[in-house]
Amino acid sequence: MSEFSSRILNWYDRHARVLPWRGHPDAYAVWVSEIMLQQTRVETVIPYFERWMRQFPTVGALAEAPEQVVLSAWEGLGYYSRARNLHKAARIVVSDHNGQLPGDLIQLRKLPGIGRYTAAAIASIAFGQDIATLDGNLKRVFARVFDVSAPADGPAGEEILWALAEKHVPPGRAGDYNQALMDLGATVCLPKNPFCLLCPLAELCKARALGVQDERPMMKPKAPVPHKLKAAAVLVADGKTLLKQRPAEGLLGGLWEFPSAEVDADSPEALAAAIETEYRLRVNPMARMDEVRHAYTHFKLTEIPWRCELIHIPEDSLLKWVEITELLQYPMGKVDRAIAKKIEKSGK
Repeated sequence: MSEFSSRILNWYDRHARVLPWRGHPDAYAVWVSEIMLQQTRVETVIPYFERWMRQFPTVGALAEAPEQVVLSAWEGLGYYSRARNLHKAARIVVSDHNGQLPGDLIQLRKLPGIGRYTAAAIASIAFGQDIATLDGNLKRVFARVFDVSAPADGPAGEEILWALAEKHVPPGRAGDYNQALMDLGATVCLPKNPFCLLCPLAELCKARALGVQDERPMMKPKAPVPHKLKAAAVLVADGKTLLKQRPAEGLLGGLWEFPSAEVDADSPEALAAAIETEYRLRVNPMARMDEVRHAYTHFKLTEIPWRCELIHIPEDSLLKWVEITELLQYPMGKVDRAIAKKIEKSGK
């Protein structure tokens, strides 16, 4: 065992975080946690994980659930393709693997939503295999300790970091090793203002010795994040409101939303024209509601809902009238859920 591994494991034995999926006897729990933790903070994931395991305690229970129920359980976690892929993969596990998550790395990577990192995490943590993994936290630790100057989000940098992770895997304790590095990156080796004096790897850290720890990991320059302006038509009649289900694939796939469209101006005229073009729906905007802002991975959104009067809806429209009292049964993204809550609060 290298000094790097010895130090990080000794630290982990004393400071490991207590998390509901650690020590769980079912590999399914590790799988669910790893999917939920992708691009999401631990403190956000914990209540979702606990509710999820109560609602879908086994792979079979998840496989049997309707997709809309799965999306409702996921609502608020974001990156909804994770939930759809988890659901699809559960059905494959039931049909092709007798309901047992495969421990083989190749078979794991064949499942929807499981890439190199997630497969290695599951194999090491749930099945005890001597396999390294590499997520954002681990990249930061390795880039600092070994002063890797190549961009961590580029092919060359990733190759170097994966090699370092694999080089130091301690036989028989890969799961603890990977989780120790995850914990260190989440609690000590922070992106900004790391707690170097508390770090068990401080004496080995080349970036700290050079005073460049705040410059590691290096990342490729990011393009400016575009901003989109959308307007939504909020139509209410007889205790019902009009919704549309998004396509199954793509951003917020399978979720429900109020009829909306991109506009080039914040005006009732722009809304009416855009909604007619998008849905062949003619509306008369009556009152502007408070705008809702949200940042997605690749763009920022400002959406302006308008209370509207319905003038005409095509007979073949795919829009659906939904009881306001039943809106919680329709999974939505954060923007549309905010609008729905305003309607529910007003009661009409």
